[in-house]
Amino acid sequence: MRGSRLLLVLVMGCLIGTFFAFDLGHYLSLPQLQARQAELAALVDRHFVSATLLFVAVYVVSTALSLPGASLLTLAGSAVFGVAWGLLLVSFASSIGATLAFLSARFLLRDWVERRFGDKLASLQAGMKKEGALYLLSLRLIPIFPFFLVNLLMGLTPIRVSTYYWVSQLGMLPGTFVYVLAGSELANLTSTGNILSPGLMVALTLLGLMPMLLKGLQRRLALHRLHAPYRKPTRYDYNLLVIGAGAGGLVTSYIAAAVKAKVALIEKHKMGGDCLNSGCVPSKALIRSARFAAEQRRAGELGFGPSQTSADFAAVMERVARVIKEVEPHDSIERYQGLGVECIQGEARLVSPWEVEVNGQRLASRHIVLATGARPLVPELPGLDQVPWLTSDTLWQLRTAPRQLLVLGGGPIGCELAQSFALLGVPVTLVELSDQLLPREEREVAELLAEQLARDGVRVLTGWRAERADYLPAASDLPIRLQLRRGDETQIIEGDQLLLALGRVANVGGFGLEALGVALTPRGTVAVDGFLATNYPSILAVGDVAGPYQLTHAAAHQGWYAAINALFSPFKRFRADYRVMPAAIYTTPEIARVGLNQKEARAQGIPFELTRFELAELDRAIADGERQGFIEVLTVPGKDQILGASIVGTHAGERIAEFVLAMRHRLGLGKILATIHAYPTLMEGNKYVAGEWRRARQPATLLALLTRYHSWRRGA
Repeated sequence: MRGSRLLLVLVMGCLIGTFFAFDLGHYLSLPQLQARQAELAALVDRHFVSATLLFVAVYVVSTALSLPGASLLTLAGSAVFGVAWGLLLVSFASSIGATLAFLSARFLLRDWVERRFGDKLASLQAGMKKEGALYLLSLRLIPIFPFFLVNLLMGLTPIRVSTYYWVSQLGMLPGTFVYVLAGSELANLTSTGNILSPGLMVALTLLGLMPMLLKGLQRRLALHRLHAPYRKPTRYDYNLLVIGAGAGGLVTSYIAAAVKAKVALIEKHKMGGDCLNSGCVPSKALIRSARFAAEQRRAGELGFGPSQTSADFAAVMERVARVIKEVEPHDSIERYQGLGVECIQGEARLVSPWEVEVNGQRLASRHIVLATGARPLVPELPGLDQVPWLTSDTLWQLRTAPRQLLVLGGGPIGCELAQSFALLGVPVTLVELSDQLLPREEREVAELLAEQLARDGVRVLTGWRAERADYLPAASDLPIRLQLRRGDETQIIEGDQLLLALGRVANVGGFGLEALGVALTPRGTVAVDGFLATNYPSILAVGDVAGPYQLTHAAAHQGWYAAINALFSPFKRFRADYRVMPAAIYTTPEIARVGLNQKEARAQGIPFELTRFELAELDRAIADGERQGFIEVLTVPGKDQILGASIVGTHAGERIAEFVLAMRHRLGLGKILATIHAYPTLMEGNKYVAGEWRRARQPATLLALLTRYHSWRRGA
């Protein structure tokens, strides 16, 4: 590839050098063209086909190399071939030449630009992918943009070659037609500068803006049709009305109240949503008890006699319930009403783009934010409707330990809960359809976790599909049976409790979205734009119901944007920024990362350099007996700019924060290396991986000179 690029540069350089060395531009001047018009016309009459091919070739090469004189060639086209034939030749030749220039720029520069500026251009590239044809058409129609510059810049975008060609042909046609008409009056022209009069320039510019104006008009008409069945209120009860009091809804309403807007928060169930009542908080309380059980198993390693005792399962689950109660005040109605949020207990239903019905009352708000969250996915598995299954929402009701727990799903939720129950003494079988646990993570990470789960007592079955579920309460103490298949193999596993941990689906039904026609994505989430607005500008969505992340901190992050965009549009809006979004899995070992891992970088074709540090080399990890794991950082080749970081090991979720901060504020590994870290701490691992990056890039020549310098100072 590198050799091909060098060859292309040499060929282009030779052609451009020849043009200027032999002063070929002299022949592409208005006086020369006027003086030889009759001669050229006669030549065309005698050798029409050859002259046509030569003219097209010269025009294509001139445009492809961005040589001066394209306007003169356009004039020549109609002057010697006539208006109709000249327009046809120039139109195709200019489009072919422009496409060749576009391809050259893409071949020579696009990879380099992606490596150097890919993160800065991400939003632009996304916009070009979606509406590149519209942007290109506007640029082609407006004559103030140099066409050679358009060719160069467009080559760096993801627009398709075929799209680029036909849009260029269409967009350049009006300007080409103007020049071709001018060429028919060649004898009367005094310069190419007076072809485009100020009036004509304005007309062509307006023509160039026409696609954008038409698109804007089309949007307004579509919005008018969308709003037509509803009557817009003349006054509003609230500036902002939020449906759902999970993480996204709480932050949205809090931000709105903080800027003194009148805001109401509607919740039909419990304040705090899934995170407080059935997700983050209870699961981490359970994990803490499970971790203590694991520590007891390691008593001998830490210098104690055997202290293994069986867990009091009911007491553990009662502690989980107490933790929820202790955290509840943070998300309570009393707290949020004290912050200025009006909290309404009831089931909301959208009745118009600005109105919500709750408890028999209709409330009007300038904007509405949907924060209705998600629920566990229940698969279409034959026989499942007869089985009393559990989910991450309902298992907290258990007070008796399962005799044998079956877990369907090897994602973060399934792995965390399977490991916790196993450490509490419950036999667990975990079934995952993919050939590895945590399908989004590196295989090495998944295998490391699978080995630890096996040591903790979890039977891990990867690559198996559940084909049928049966419930036979009279048959045995393990009444639930799952029939599994992997290729030609089948097996049956038995248990007395079945936990479904197959992911979550957005809550989009039952509160009026369907009747309004709020658009959904193919994934079943509410479709939102970069500003979190739905197809109704007055309705926004955040959190699991909108995606793209099902993370509490992502929902909270979106809440700020939704509140500000709703309250201050159309005067000011902010595009939601997801560039640096950390995630953590709270198994043992913990798994945390931000940005890209190797699997994602390779899938996206993003070049990277990998630096790794083993936690077994970290003093604090050795002292704590927590040597398992590593830190990996992906950087831009030749630079310390961080593309992504992964930590596997104890407290990974806490330790990833330094990399999140570095990526958010564009600090490289050099800055982390230069930061003093307390000794001995686990956080030192972040500094040591930065040191590994620096050590691998030592300036060999400089060090050799320093060796000679120090030798000289010793008199050697």
